[in-house]
Amino acid sequence: MNIIFILGLALIVIFFYYNIRFIKALEIISEDNFVTADLLKFSIVIAVKNEEKNISPLIISLKKLFYQKDFFEVIFVDDNSTDNTYQIINDSIKEEDNIKLFKVVEKKYPGKKGSLAFGIEKAINPYIIITDGDCIPQKNWLISFATKFSQRYDVVFGASPFIKGSSLINRISCFENLRSTILTFTAATFGNAYSATARSFGFTKNIYNEIGGYKDTTETLSGDDDLFLRQAVKSKAKIGCFIETGSMVFTNSVSNFKEYLKQKARHISTSSYYLPKHKKFLGVWHLTNLLLFISPILITVDTNFGIFFIIKILTDTLIIKLIQRLINYNLNFFEIFYLQIIYEMFVIINFINSKILKISWKD
Repeated sequence: MNIIFILGLALIVIFFYYNIRFIKALEIISEDNFVTADLLKFSIVIAVKNEEKNISPLIISLKKLFYQKDFFEVIFVDDNSTDNTYQIINDSIKEEDNIKLFKVVEKKYPGKKGSLAFGIEKAINPYIIITDGDCIPQKNWLISFATKFSQRYDVVFGASPFIKGSSLINRISCFENLRSTILTFTAATFGNAYSATARSFGFTKNIYNEIGGYKDTTETLSGDDDLFLRQAVKSKAKIGCFIETGSMVFTNSVSNFKEYLKQKARHISTSSYYLPKHKKFLGVWHLTNLLLFISPILITVDTNFGIFFIIKILTDTLIIKLIQRLINYNLNFFEIFYLQIIYEMFVIINFINSKILKISWKD
């Protein structure tokens, strides 16, 4: 038995170890959803900039939340929009006592983090929820946050799928979102949280004050979610997550490859500032997948490498097929097959691109 074949077997063992953890994590999360929730008071803080095309559906969805209105407030912070964002929000909330609108005057930090910090300072409630101006929360969104915070978590995040479309870039984005959800929720479930999405992200004001808000997350303009989470991990915060029908936050994916590459460069650039243990967790996973993905080139050395490749693709397909329904995706076997191949290729492309493109919150 040669050393190259032993390496291949080791990769398969690591690959299956991760996938078993994926399934186990989702079982644990599903069980936690049935815990009784306390009626907690929330402040939803939303930083917006030039969102006139997206903001109305968000406002409508916030008005339809299944939660007592005197138990939550919404704080919009307009970061000097040059379109009609401010006016649209202002006109839409005139009869809403629990929705407030501010125009940011002076920020402690650059970009979105400064706007969020401005809004959090205005918040009157002990639990803060963050989402984005182009999002649509489902009706039970706050109920699920209340359920998790009732279990004494300090930081909580939920699932945020893309709205399904017919374009190739939408399908790539949906698949990548699904893979990212599996990884981030598994890590959080087993005490190794490294990433979340700011579209459905919450924390107590106590942990916010304890870690100094965003003051230690300014290495990059991005990372208002991931780097905040990093600081919470350093403070040994209790971090939880939920995936539940009726409690997700939907948004549209980017519409073209140029925007996709910019978005991924922004996200991946943040990973340079992850904690070492999180880099190791992600590095082992992605390296294992990439080596198994290119394993057919070693068929001339040992024909078993063709089998390793088939095992990887079939396992990926079955895992995705099993899990995707939880966040409202319905990719068929053929789509999962070719999207998995594209996904592995873009892992490399997006990493390289993140080192080249200039990062910004809004252009």
